[in-house]
Amino acid sequence: MADVRDILELERAPTPEVSKEVILGLRKDGLKKKKEKEVMRRPEGMHRELYALLYSDSNKDLPPLLPTDNVQGYKSVKAKLGMKRVRPWKWMPFTNPARKDGVVLHHWRRICDQGKEYPFAMFNKKIELLKYSDGEYSEHLLCDDWTRSETDTLFDLCHRFDLRWPVIHDRWPSHLASRSMEDLKERYYNVTNILKKINNLTGPEGKIVNYDTDHERRRKQQLIKLWDRTPKQIEEEQQLLNELRKIEARKKEREKKTQDLQKLISADTDARKITKTTKKKLPQAKIAKLDTLPPSLESCTGIKFPDVKSSGVSLRSQRMKLPASVGQKKVKAIEQLLGELNLETNPMAVEEVCQRFNDLRSDLVLMYDLRTVLLNYVFELQTLKHQCESLIPDKVLEIPEALTINTGEESPSRPRAISEMIDAVATPNTPNRKRKAALEQSNVLKKIKART
Repeated sequence: MADVRDILELERAPTPEVSKEVILGLRKDGLKKKKEKEVMRRPEGMHRELYALLYSDSNKDLPPLLPTDNVQGYKSVKAKLGMKRVRPWKWMPFTNPARKDGVVLHHWRRICDQGKEYPFAMFNKKIELLKYSDGEYSEHLLCDDWTRSETDTLFDLCHRFDLRWPVIHDRWPSHLASRSMEDLKERYYNVTNILKKINNLTGPEGKIVNYDTDHERRRKQQLIKLWDRTPKQIEEEQQLLNELRKIEARKKEREKKTQDLQKLISADTDARKITKTTKKKLPQAKIAKLDTLPPSLESCTGIKFPDVKSSGVSLRSQRMKLPASVGQKKVKAIEQLLGELNLETNPMAVEEVCQRFNDLRSDLVLMYDLRTVLLNYVFELQTLKHQCESLIPDKVLEIPEALTINTGEESPSRPRAISEMIDAVATPNTPNRKRKAALEQSNVLKKIKART
């Protein structure tokens, strides 16, 4: 066979190497190697429980096709089918008590249930309505707008359709006077309330129903108007709601700014009172040796410097280091104001200098915050003035003298505005954005006035 394979140039399986171990059977591996079983991997995204239900040759413990229970015994005894005689059934006639026409129908039913009432008749619920006699109607129920025949027809329809008012209004006879649904309800509840008072009914049956006809009419008219709105009207209403939200947001922002300003002013006054009282009570030598402020003063000042507490050696200059809570704008403002006062930004950390230098920078930050708040109010004042002038071109809004400042450098006839006296910018080369926006807005309004 090997010669035939060589002639036909067919590949043949390689012959194993013959050795002493193979002949004597000492080789552990053997001549043939078993093929490794290919294990199917679980696809990505498939849950492990779903993958376990799939059939595979390697999975020996396959899930059962039918639900099984290997637990011995049951909590309740199994039903023994086929041990008893089947109950006989019969095709028999029946009548439905809910129907008044007396029609006879047929269905299958057990012989033991023959003669019993139709079981579904229990679901036929009827509303028990009050009835009136001729004497009660003539004595208590007379009405100028309603006749006896119309009232009788109304109560007949209420009894037939179980107070389903849309159906009652739809089945109202056309030969009678046209009535709205509110008129029908009003007449029915007025009659029933009078009958309850006459018969002295108590409990849920004697409860008086107060039906407001005018309110129902207005409610339906409003719903009709709401339904008949055009898309343009809906859009306009949404715009008005958005404007209302903006106005409320601006109002809250103004109230918050007012509270912040009051806090800053009260903090400044409290700090001044505390410093005066401490200076009167303590001698000058002890004041100079104080390294930190009392807790109440620290909470009132603009900057709260941390207490340097270390077990080892520390530098006194660490007390003058600004905390991380101070923003970059305030730091630049402090440097600018110190430059205007011809003071060093990093003085020598002498014991007398540390505390006073920190107090000075805290006051500068407090003054910076007050200037910023004041500038915001001046900006809002100018904005409101321009809005008023744009709405009423003929009237010029004059700012009261209490909101302007007069300096000695200029002539007293020309008062100087507050916005001209305040410079709350962080750097000398960067103008205030809000002030610039106010100036641009005023220029635009002036151009509009000139065109008109």
